[in-house]
Amino acid sequence: MAAAAEASAFLTLNPASGSALPRHKQRRTRLNKNKKKNWSKHSDVTEVEAFLEDVRLQERTVGGLVCEKTDDSLFFVDTGDEKKDLIQNKGKLKPLRIDLILQSDSKVAAPKDILAHQIPNSRKLRRKAEREKRFGIVPRKQRLLYARLQKPVVKTKPIPNNNPDRDFYNLWSNTSPLDKELEGKDTWFLEQTKKKRIKRPQKLNQKPSQVSAIEVIAPGGSYNPTFESHQALLREAHEVEVKKLRTEEKINRQVAFPSPDELPTEETVFQELCQGLLVDSDGEEQGERPKPDVEAEGGPVWNAVSCEKKTEKERKKEKRIKKLEHRLKEQKEARQKQQDLFRLRSIKGEVKELELKLAEKKVKRAEKRKAEANKPRRLGRLKYEDPDLEVKLSDELAGTLRALKPEGSILADRFKSLQKRNLIEPRLRAKFKRKHKLKYVEKRAFREITL
Repeated sequence: MAAAAEASAFLTLNPASGSALPRHKQRRTRLNKNKKKNWSKHSDVTEVEAFLEDVRLQERTVGGLVCEKTDDSLFFVDTGDEKKDLIQNKGKLKPLRIDLILQSDSKVAAPKDILAHQIPNSRKLRRKAEREKRFGIVPRKQRLLYARLQKPVVKTKPIPNNNPDRDFYNLWSNTSPLDKELEGKDTWFLEQTKKKRIKRPQKLNQKPSQVSAIEVIAPGGSYNPTFESHQALLREAHEVEVKKLRTEEKINRQVAFPSPDELPTEETVFQELCQGLLVDSDGEEQGERPKPDVEAEGGPVWNAVSCEKKTEKERKKEKRIKKLEHRLKEQKEARQKQQDLFRLRSIKGEVKELELKLAEKKVKRAEKRKAEANKPRRLGRLKYEDPDLEVKLSDELAGTLRALKPEGSILADRFKSLQKRNLIEPRLRAKFKRKHKLKYVEKRAFREITL
């Protein structure tokens, strides 16, 4: 009893269970039912909505209210005679399961689509039909149909390739019985219909470089070479290193800061700025100036640009001068041609010399092209560079193959070989580029240690 009393002292949180306050202290809410806005808010219409939903469900499934249907339409007598059912349903085809799933469950007919039954341009088509009927014109569709019926198209059935009675033929020969049906047809048509392959260009059959895929190292790179071959390999490596040092020294010399003797002074800078502006000792300014016209009086007069309009007399004079110059030029060319007739022998000699020079240049170009055929070409922005020679010094040579220490990398060697044979362009290793700046944070534990 004490526990029940204590439990009744708590307030309930469920509003349906009612309030724990005394009944005489609960305030009754007053509603004004004569206003329309309170009808739907404070009226319970769940039963009405459930009834209407039930009526709509009966109309969809049964086609009307169940209470208005007859017993014969709702119930049937199960006789349980399987033979009789099979005889009655023998001529009927049972629909597929997928068709039953896709059928609509509603008994209400779908609304009629009026636009689906309308014919566009019906008035125009009706007038056309009337005109054809009046004048006895046969429509185009019927004419084509009559033409097809009079001349039926006989389709030739192709002979299948899997016929076991066919004759044997050479699979790798140029002539094949399967290609007879393609003879006489357009090449473009055959290529577009995938019946004939596109001819492979002859250039694709050529190798980009004649360099062998695996190059044999010099005799001096062996594990037990002779003294002469090893020294020759060392000399070659020495020349490569000297060339690198010279290139590096040249770059350093070009970018080096000038010596104190070569540094510009204020005087040299001033002379460079005044170049062409100072007057020589003879009293003439540096630079070329137009020469003045000296008149009879002795005073220099500079030529001024005349803007006056030329007279008709001056224009005619200029025209006569131009005609005369053109005539003299033509006469000179005619005389030159006349003289060339007397030097035909010398012209033939010059032509022969020119042909010999061109033939020599052609031979040199062919030799140069042949020599550069095995060299790596410029395929990208980078130029191909030969890898470093793998050389062992005299004190590093091993007398046996077991004691030999390997050098270099097989993967790097194959990569360089592909570049040298013009199969891929020279490349550099991609450098790591940080997207965001590093942010350094000093931890509290580290700060305590440093303090």
